[in-house]
Amino acid sequence: VKVKIPFGNKYLDAIFSVPEKKSTYGVILTHGAGGDMNFPHLVSLAACLASHGVLCLRFTCKGLNIAYRTKAFKTVVEYLKLSDDYKLSGVFLAGRSMGSRAAASVIRQLSQDDDDDFIQGLVCLSYPLHRPKLQSKLRDEDLLFIRCPVLFVSGSADEMCEKQLLEGVASKMKAPKKIHWIDKANHGLAVKGRTTDDVMEEINSQVFAWFRENIELEHK
Repeated sequence: VKVKIPFGNKYLDAIFSVPEKKSTYGVILTHGAGGDMNFPHLVSLAACLASHGVLCLRFTCKGLNIAYRTKAFKTVVEYLKLSDDYKLSGVFLAGRSMGSRAAASVIRQLSQDDDDDFIQGLVCLSYPLHRPKLQSKLRDEDLLFIRCPVLFVSGSADEMCEKQLLEGVASKMKAPKKIHWIDKANHGLAVKGRTTDDVMEEINSQVFAWFRENIELEHK
């Protein structure tokens, strides 16, 4: 289902992947610095989650300014929260690369605004922890503030997320967290000798298993 989400005096293009049965939980997905919501990994993940009963909302927000992207993401969260069509108990935020930074930033902001249980967790695909070859300056400040569960899916050869550095940041995080390393994958999660579909299947099964764990924990 295509929708246009009001954002200031503009609109954000978005697409709902709606499961057959009414969904209690949803996930909002967004893309990295390049591309849009039709990035293959996001389309594949949305289809996989919707087929397992999780409502997915993907949206496009062009613009390389992280504050702008964060504001857009926050608008989408509010939109879904107030939606009459899909009454959800909670939502997970997910993003690829820069999109995951924006998602982390939104969660930090919303947790400072109010004690809201609407956001259930964060999924970071290829979190850009640092610029290529610039490991001294880490983009970890939002991650250290977050309290909800976080899943990182990153390539072990990601030039923007040195393995030991992410593990170091994770060890300082207060949130329950899990890292799934995709062996030999780069920042685009491509692996020499493996098809895109094969890698996407690995990502999707990891993300769905993590979702299920966290939704079940909520209900216990």
